[in-house]
Amino acid sequence: MSLLIAMFSFSLAMSISPGPVNMVIVSSGASYGVRKTFSFVSGGTIGFTSLLLFIGLGFYKIIVQYPLLLKYLAISGSLFIVYMGYLIASSKPELDIKEQKLPTFMQGFLLQWLNPKAWIASVAGVSLFSVPNNNQVFLTFSLIYFLVCYLSLFSWSVLGDKVTILLNSQLRLKLFNQLMGGLLIVTACFLLYSQFN
Repeated sequence: MSLLIAMFSFSLAMSISPGPVNMVIVSSGASYGVRKTFSFVSGGTIGFTSLLLFIGLGFYKIIVQYPLLLKYLAISGSLFIVYMGYLIASSKPELDIKEQKLPTFMQGFLLQWLNPKAWIASVAGVSLFSVPNNNQVFLTFSLIYFLVCYLSLFSWSVLGDKVTILLNSQLRLKLFNQLMGGLLIVTACFLLYSQFN
């Protein structure tokens, strides 16, 4: 039972804490609402879970042998996060923006695979909740993480949707989008900076 609590606690701490995916979800929830953000939430959850399974079921051995791989991933992931930040910061300050500007399932999926935070969480989770020659513990952890991640990301979309009460003018929404996009870009720049120090 204590192992399940530890799995749940780790999953919740990593999923609910602010990061690039959560920032996009809040911004999307504020601009489009919970229903239209659900596709991105699903992409983010499924993307993370598939990354966790990919690492836990074999790729972890390659990461241990080639630690520079994580550095290159962090660089390319940071550049993708800058791109997502630009899209958010430059989006139109209207609540009825065209559908093609919505964050998509595929963007949520890819953002997790390019998100250094997701890789660190996956590697840490694999190292904590894996048993040699037995995948049952790891697969239980992956299922718990999937459920917790879905609920956590969904809660960020609800938060974004509720913040629209404060964002009832185009100017406020524009400033909010610029703030969220700017935070994503700053996060990406910090991640890039940390790779060279």
